[in-house]
Amino acid sequence: MRELTESLVDKAVQLGASYAEVRVQEVESSSITVENEELRTFGRSGLAGVGVRVMVDQAVGLTASTVLNPTHLGTQVEMAVKAAKAVRTMGEPVTFAAAKPMQRAVRSPAIKSPECLSDAEKIALVMDANKAAKLPGVKNRMTTLGWFLDRRLFTSSEGAAVSIETGMTGLAHTSVASSRGRMESVGDSRSQCSGFEFILDTDWGRFTEEISQRSLQAAAARAPTPGAYEVVADADLIGIILHEAFGHAAEADLVTTQESVLAGRRGEPVASPLVSIVDAGVVAGGYYLPFDDEGVAKRRQVIVEDGVLQRFLHTRETAHKMGVPPSGNARAQDFGRKPIVRQTNLFMERGDQSLDELVEAVDDGLYVCGKGAVGGEVDVALGSFTFRAGPSYTIKKGELGEMVRGVSISGRILDTLHRVAAVGKDVAIRTSVFGGCGKNGQRVRVGYGGPPVRIESLLVGGGG
Repeated sequence: MRELTESLVDKAVQLGASYAEVRVQEVESSSITVENEELRTFGRSGLAGVGVRVMVDQAVGLTASTVLNPTHLGTQVEMAVKAAKAVRTMGEPVTFAAAKPMQRAVRSPAIKSPECLSDAEKIALVMDANKAAKLPGVKNRMTTLGWFLDRRLFTSSEGAAVSIETGMTGLAHTSVASSRGRMESVGDSRSQCSGFEFILDTDWGRFTEEISQRSLQAAAARAPTPGAYEVVADADLIGIILHEAFGHAAEADLVTTQESVLAGRRGEPVASPLVSIVDAGVVAGGYYLPFDDEGVAKRRQVIVEDGVLQRFLHTRETAHKMGVPPSGNARAQDFGRKPIVRQTNLFMERGDQSLDELVEAVDDGLYVCGKGAVGGEVDVALGSFTFRAGPSYTIKKGELGEMVRGVSISGRILDTLHRVAAVGKDVAIRTSVFGGCGKNGQRVRVGYGGPPVRIESLLVGGGG
């Protein structure tokens, strides 16, 4: 395949392209869903194709095809060059920042392939996990096992040749419980970039049973009184807040168009001095991405250091606009899409306090949890956010109290980060095989997380 991609790149250059790249992708994904101990779905899907991007006189042409015939792909290259020539007098000229051409072949860690279990054994595993969640008062149980393998090859006229193979497995479960006529749904999932050893080494029965117990407790719980609270946010919740309300604002395409609350703030304090925020391509618990979809090495990027905004996330195009090196954040959902600025694994760095110490410092507040969170809304330009958290807990005189349900949090991200009063020392980062982050019609998998943090004041709502 590499010989073919190199020949396609050479052909583009011969036709007049000053730059050319070919991206090949092959994806295989599968999932099994069991509901109330009945098999609902066992699905497999695949995707394979080639994308071509060329530059002629600072204009870009794109084509893509799922037909892998060399002659047909040669025609696709011709079409890409023609497209670039047709639009070179229209729009803003495009220039890429310099990037070192990499020649690497990498793959995520894996010991056992999915084939280590038969289809019947996989179904039995999901059945057992679903059955374990059957508790009195739980009205519905849904369990899904998912796994995929994504192979990508990037070749460019600059001499880059990067192949990446990323595999992921995971299990998700949702339980719906009833108490005194009120229904409450609680879900959670665990995924890892690994082989099936992750599935075999995890006690999924205990995992699903705990979710059912949590749903029963939530159904019987009250909602908190709305108001401003001192809170301890757990690692899952701080990860969600950072990814949605801060991470997108740090994406340079939104910064250059003044659509981000961070525009014009580089070098300024945007958080408490206790806060440092990083985006990295390879980190324990996160999504495996050592190179982006422009073949650029994804190295650790410190976006915020000791509260001060240091840099943004870039493609080669946005890096040129801002006069900085590319950061390895050009990502495309698949071979047919243009790489755009996306996060990889964005998280807050560790502090020096245990969770007990964070809670002990709160006299009257809440321990707000991300497990079971069900989404929210963000305005990147204003930096405002609203999220529905999972079942959480009161804090009274430094001790965890009763569970509360229907917890929502809202605020402005920079105000919230400035109010961080303490940072925990135990960092947890997670990713998911079951979905991804959406932007401009594209979805990519990411990692998010951090340590638990204590925030002096956060607006909390309750109900639902």
